[in-house]
Amino acid sequence: MTNVRRFALVCALGALGVGAAACSGGGGSTGHPGRGEVSASAAPSRPPTLAPGPAGLTPVFKSAPHPRDRTVALTFDADMTADEGPRAAAGEHFDNPALIATLRRLKVPATVFMTGRWAEEYPAEAKSIGSDPLFEVANHSYSHYAFTGKCYGLPTMPPAQMRSDVERAFTAFRKAGVKRTVPYFRFPGGCYDKEVLRKLTPAGVTAVQWDVVSGDAFATDSAAVAQQVLDGVRPGSVVVMHCTRSAAPATEAAVRAVVPKLRERGYRFVRVSELIRSTAQH
Repeated sequence: MTNVRRFALVCALGALGVGAAACSGGGGSTGHPGRGEVSASAAPSRPPTLAPGPAGLTPVFKSAPHPRDRTVALTFDADMTADEGPRAAAGEHFDNPALIATLRRLKVPATVFMTGRWAEEYPAEAKSIGSDPLFEVANHSYSHYAFTGKCYGLPTMPPAQMRSDVERAFTAFRKAGVKRTVPYFRFPGGCYDKEVLRKLTPAGVTAVQWDVVSGDAFATDSAAVAQQVLDGVRPGSVVVMHCTRSAAPATEAAVRAVVPKLRERGYRFVRVSELIRSTAQH
């Protein structure tokens, strides 16, 4: 199955309520950075953004086109839609503390694209992630509704509510005590067009996509997920992954396999902000 088809299946299943991807973790020391990696505490106080695109459109970042060295950013979507509260109340876990604990143990910087609804459901865990210098929290919308039509069957966000939905997510982060937020936004389903980019311009965000699809959502074969990542990563890549116990059970094991192999290849793990900074300075 191709990456595109696999991602389409993931989004379609998510829209049908099969599951959603999310991530979290408890407290703990980040320790020292891995070999060849910069200290996680060295994050800049002002996260870099890209200049607006043609006609002032919201800029879109997919990967670093001219990386200085072998850098790669692992990103994790903390998905939870606005109407999935009853499922969480019934016992479904939209968090995955084991995954974040593994990232901490392996000292892997990462960017978590969190929905506002998820931050409301797990405020203590959102605060923990957002207080850890190893991580940065970016915006994945409040409701996880699609910003365009025909986006893998996801419910569609009314155009008049798009900007307020993004701002509502940032508000949810602040209420949860998330400190390390960055002005980056990932479209639910990865779906966008020029009109949507125009509507989000006043929000002042940089849209962040990816160039490597891990295929981890709903996957049970961690080795296959790991191999897909390893086959796709190039210097400057952005990898999209998920971390929900119910909907992405193989992710934590895949990360344990991917991290040492990429380090053996000379890769250094960074947050998205470092890739964007290197791009903006090039």
